[in-house]
Amino acid sequence: MDSLSTQGVEIPRLGLGTFRVPGAGCQPMVESALALGFRHIDTAAMYENEEAVGAALAASGLAREDCFVTTKVWHDQLAPAALRDAFDRSLARLDLGYVDLYMVHWPSPAMDMTATMEALTALRSEGLARAIGVCNFNLPMLRFAIEQVGAPIAAVQVEYHPFLDQSALLAYLRGKGIPLVAYAPLAQGRVAEDAVLQRIGAKHGASASQVSIAWLLEQPGVVAIPKAARAASQQANLEALSLRLDDEDCAAIAALPKNQRYVQPAFAPDWDAGE
Repeated sequence: MDSLSTQGVEIPRLGLGTFRVPGAGCQPMVESALALGFRHIDTAAMYENEEAVGAALAASGLAREDCFVTTKVWHDQLAPAALRDAFDRSLARLDLGYVDLYMVHWPSPAMDMTATMEALTALRSEGLARAIGVCNFNLPMLRFAIEQVGAPIAAVQVEYHPFLDQSALLAYLRGKGIPLVAYAPLAQGRVAEDAVLQRIGAKHGASASQVSIAWLLEQPGVVAIPKAARAASQQANLEALSLRLDDEDCAAIAALPKNQRYVQPAFAPDWDAGE
């Protein structure tokens, strides 16, 4: 599987998301994905499934270095001591020895950006996290973390799918050589019902969901982490890697409304700041 190089790590461009699959029920899902060939698993403390992810990796028989594992710290634990405690708990639940990517899950208005980034960087320096990143930061936050603090951000995870424009963020990240990791790449299931994506899929003998994944992965510097509980859906996502969209397809997707944001908690930042 193709991967992107960033800050000394290789991130497989297609991963498995595990949001809203808490507890032991997550383990068979991850085991299935690993058996099919997935090597990038995305979890978080908030998902309440880190133990299941770790157990699935242990059961797979795969070498630790062959799997890329991301987990995240919640926004109420961004003070340095709290972040370190949260990381230690995540690492214990995963039981992996280290994580490949440790991320701030959401920013907090109360956080000290410099202190938070320094706490993340310390985990990297100690070899406990091979790389660090952030999720759901807007452009001013990213500029501060990268340009003022000098944090070695390896990836930025945000909502991204055919119904949401992320061109300004992508342009900035590409200029810095930082991958964008697209969560909710199927717009929480909505792409499957879109007539335009269905039509493109029919043209290629593919589903609308496969079209969405292919569209994301054809863009330079983009990683996608769709959630798929069933083996058949996981296999379909893998098959999207071989789907090639033509100029007509891309023009039709470009014409879709691009202002549909579906992940908008009360504590989200001002997404338009700095654009």
